[in-house]
Amino acid sequence: MKRKKIVAGNWKMNMTLDDSIELSNALININKSNVDVMIAPSFTNLYPLKKHFDTHQIDVIAQNVNQNSKGAFTGEVSVEMLKSIGVNCVIIGHSERRSLFGETDQILFEKVNYATSNDMNVIFCFGEELQQRQNGNYFDIIQQQLEIGVLSLPSELIKKVTLAYEPVWAIGTGVTANPDQIQEIHQFIRNLIHQRFDETISNSIRILYGGSVKSTNAVEIFNLADVDGGLIGGASLKFADFQSIVEAADV
Repeated sequence: MKRKKIVAGNWKMNMTLDDSIELSNALININKSNVDVMIAPSFTNLYPLKKHFDTHQIDVIAQNVNQNSKGAFTGEVSVEMLKSIGVNCVIIGHSERRSLFGETDQILFEKVNYATSNDMNVIFCFGEELQQRQNGNYFDIIQQQLEIGVLSLPSELIKKVTLAYEPVWAIGTGVTANPDQIQEIHQFIRNLIHQRFDETISNSIRILYGGSVKSTNAVEIFNLADVDGGLIGGASLKFADFQSIVEAADV
């Protein structure tokens, strides 16, 4: 089954509004006929960029969301708030949210469950750290993160989820898992989905790779059988690099 690829740029805590508009003006011209292009700016820039891209086939998505509908949660943003400005997709479970902000597998499940139950699409991130890779128990770690985070969802909600495998040891380090390692994990993930649901769902869910994808390795990674695009960090902040990555997926 041919799945349409996704290239999603996670801008993290970078880019002022002026910087965002400048890069966005360039992104409008990217050839994206056969790929879903997404960008995840900071919360302060979500609404202006959503308006900016309304007619240009680039989805503006959020980097995080709270698992509650409202309340005394200073500094947090709800699903309802995001949807009120036209944002319908959110990244949940990024390694930085796990390691820097203490988000556990259970908290992440609550976020995914609330978001998908309220008609929000999710890019769910997961992956092993360097020591877990070296210890050889990374399959167990990945399976645990998926089983708690998303595989307990009912079939109608899992369809709202895109998965993003991000080996933590390959984020921002310049180190990328080799093609065999990437395909091995992506195939393992798809088999887990098949076991939990069925072949139709496992063949339709898109699985992204999120570990130091660059213009120089994007074609090789995106050509792997079970890789359906990338969640891009630093390279998404540079127009030429991001354009090359999108073009690598646009096949």
